[in-house]
Amino acid sequence: MDNKVRSKRYTRLAGFFVLLLLINVGCMAGGEITVASQVTREADTGNAYALSNRDRMHVASQPEQSVIPHNRMAIIIDDVGNDMKGTAEILAMPVKLTVAVMPFLPTTQKDAAAAHEKGMDVIVHMPMEPKKGKPEWLGPGAITSNLTDEEVRERVGKAIDDVPYAIGMNNHMGSKITSDKRIMSIVLDVCRERGLFFVDSRTNFRSVVGELAASKNMPPVGNDIFLDDQNSKPHIRKQMELAAKRAVDKKSCVVIGHVGHTGLNTSAVLRETVTQLQGQIEFVGIGDLVREVWDWHIAPTLPTGNK
Repeated sequence: MDNKVRSKRYTRLAGFFVLLLLINVGCMAGGEITVASQVTREADTGNAYALSNRDRMHVASQPEQSVIPHNRMAIIIDDVGNDMKGTAEILAMPVKLTVAVMPFLPTTQKDAAAAHEKGMDVIVHMPMEPKKGKPEWLGPGAITSNLTDEEVRERVGKAIDDVPYAIGMNNHMGSKITSDKRIMSIVLDVCRERGLFFVDSRTNFRSVVGELAASKNMPPVGNDIFLDDQNSKPHIRKQMELAAKRAVDKKSCVVIGHVGHTGLNTSAVLRETVTQLQGQIEFVGIGDLVREVWDWHIAPTLPTGNK
């Protein structure tokens, strides 16, 4: 009787150990399946499952490209087209600039073509009557307040025809004209018909250009800072610092400098500062800015070889 009881106990214990062994094996197999499934899922979703902890931290710390802010600056250089001081230096800049070329001058077409070949943007620097200033500063083909509607239209069209590769226009002087709704409405109409935008140089704080442009579904783009309103390198450096700060704070900034009287100082400071700022600021053409900020995608229609 005792032997039978003892035998039953041994049988139960053996069964118990076999059961434990089976459970253990099952868990181990299940664990392997779980890990394999995880690897498959990670591989399918493109995640770097096999990366080290250090690599995972590096990947996690990288911001997505779509949320990286652009601190953009468009530098417009006025008064190009008459072989003025600083022109060659401006055309040799290591970043993209915009040259505003005056029509009907000795080097108008040569300078516009040279800038285009170097990948710069070209716009028409349209002479316009100021409130004050010498008439001879205006240059040929200027828009003046005594012109009829048809005369304004004709002069703007001819100026566009004379500047190869132009994609836009801004005003040369023009403090009187940019506050005149009749004339500026015609100027903007011609620009729009020809596929050009208009940059208000903001020589008059009472300018109507932005308001009219918005009403015509054109980009209300304007100058933010004059770089060389004083012809000294320290002042131009200070203005570039202000422009860089605005580009960071507002994500874009439009500035205007000149060839001619200030050309050598302006070009020297620009070469010095753009090199320092290239890691912080993206230097773009004014055309890039109006496309990205105002979604302007109208192509210019010019008879002067624009491609």
